[in-house]
Amino acid sequence: MTEIFTLSNIFTLFMLIMLQAVLGFDNLLYISLESKKTEKSKQSKVRTLGIGLAIILRIGLLFLLMSLIGIFQDELFGINIEGVIHSSFTGHSIIVLFGGGFIIYTAIKEIWHMISHENLSEQGGEKKLKSPGSVIAMIVIMNLVFSFDSILSAMALTSDIGDYTAEMVLMSIAIVISGLLMILLAGRVARFLQKNRMFEVLGLFVLFIVGIMLLTEGGHLAHIKLFGNEIVPMSKTTFYFVIVILVIVDIVQSRYQKKIIEIEAREEEERSSAKDQ
Repeated sequence: MTEIFTLSNIFTLFMLIMLQAVLGFDNLLYISLESKKTEKSKQSKVRTLGIGLAIILRIGLLFLLMSLIGIFQDELFGINIEGVIHSSFTGHSIIVLFGGGFIIYTAIKEIWHMISHENLSEQGGEKKLKSPGSVIAMIVIMNLVFSFDSILSAMALTSDIGDYTAEMVLMSIAIVISGLLMILLAGRVARFLQKNRMFEVLGLFVLFIVGIMLLTEGGHLAHIKLFGNEIVPMSKTTFYFVIVILVIVDIVQSRYQKKIIEIEAREEEERSSAKDQ
């Protein structure tokens, strides 16, 4: 019988859970923002059901990738125009490019909706909501898009084990545990964004950067060269650095804005006192 839970494999499992947690941040943000598009009373259920279904499909995707990895890595077609573009698209690159493009579209649409006249008029009336089913479907679909890189990274991390059963068990456990953590944290992130509306804008811009990161990664996987320049993927280090800078700028700006409001209120009070005298 294969010994799965050796000391070395337990350490690998811990690393897998950490990997899933780190790579799942952008997915968690998307889930929190997407769940707000349905009725408030159903948002928690939508998040739980969406992530739960995604966990099951993730494990199914893991089996598929382990069995048919070549199909996703082999070239499907290429677009080549001398001096303009050179590319070699695979199934993996197409999925990542589609996911990145869709996330950018979603972020831009939500930012535009946030500043549009229609959104301002909805503040006093009913906001257009999506059905729980459509929100769950989007959570599951985008979860699978985000899953490709995390599963491929997990497969690389467990490749030295050399035992198919042990690798599958460890990766499946990591997927389930990271999914349960996501269910636990998604509600907290959603509540935080609800109470601090200014951070919702920040979240959408972070989501926009996630889309750019996926596009660059998809372009790299497809070996796209535009006018002789190869597309280089944005590293996770750069991604988290940009997020930290955005958060710092947002905090400084909000505090500066509060300070200006306080100064203006004090000056207004002084002018009123001067008039009364």
